[in-house]
Amino acid sequence: MKSIKWLVLAASLAWVPSMANAQAVVNERTLSLAAAQEMANAALESCRKGGYRVTVTVLNRAGRTKVVLHDEGAGPHTLENSLRKAYTSLTFRVPSGEFGKRMAATPPPHPALLLDKVTSGEGALPVMSNKEVIGSIGISGAPGGHLDAACAQAGIDKIAGGLN
Repeated sequence: MKSIKWLVLAASLAWVPSMANAQAVVNERTLSLAAAQEMANAALESCRKGGYRVTVTVLNRAGRTKVVLHDEGAGPHTLENSLRKAYTSLTFRVPSGEFGKRMAATPPPHPALLLDKVTSGEGALPVMSNKEVIGSIGISGAPGGHLDAACAQAGIDKIAGGLN
């Protein structure tokens, strides 16, 4: 038993020096509040032009909510649904509709769909900067996920100049 303790101690000490060279601070790019607000407003206006009353949710890189716009006349379920779409797109780094198609193309079970805030619904897009996901935008309330996604794209297009 004593030799096991010494072995564990030796292994621990061998590991410690490698930690001394570990990077202690990392910088991550994420969406600013100003960009999130501008993107959400543009997406909402795009949906309104189509006659759709929606909820727009924008998340930052860490999955934290930056902006939620819940239009008059949008259903109460659209609050949760836009968040779930945005979270799915951010988490899996693809449009939420693409994630849904992946799930549909494979036989169940689909363990990813059991995770909190994950959905297979279309209507959210990742926000990219130099091939890096820095946030996402999810929309719910238009009569079809493809219409939600089109409004989300209008929001991203509004801030595209500042993403690189």
